[in-house]
Amino acid sequence: MTLVVHCRDVGFDCEGVVKAESEEELLKQVAAHAGSAHGVKEVTEEIVEKVKSVIRTE
Repeated sequence: MTLVVHCRDVGFDCEGVVKAESEEELLKQVAAHAGSAHGVKEVTEEIVEKVKSVIRTE
């Protein structure tokens, strides 16, 4: 089962999609994308909870 987060679902006007096999890896990749694409310097607990709430499976 692959976990998926669409950046738009987190609230950004972005077509980015992050996929991973574990929640831990997914969150790492989302944090990296948020930093490089959106200038997010700190991933707060609020951001983590928002991301977790929009995780889908494929």
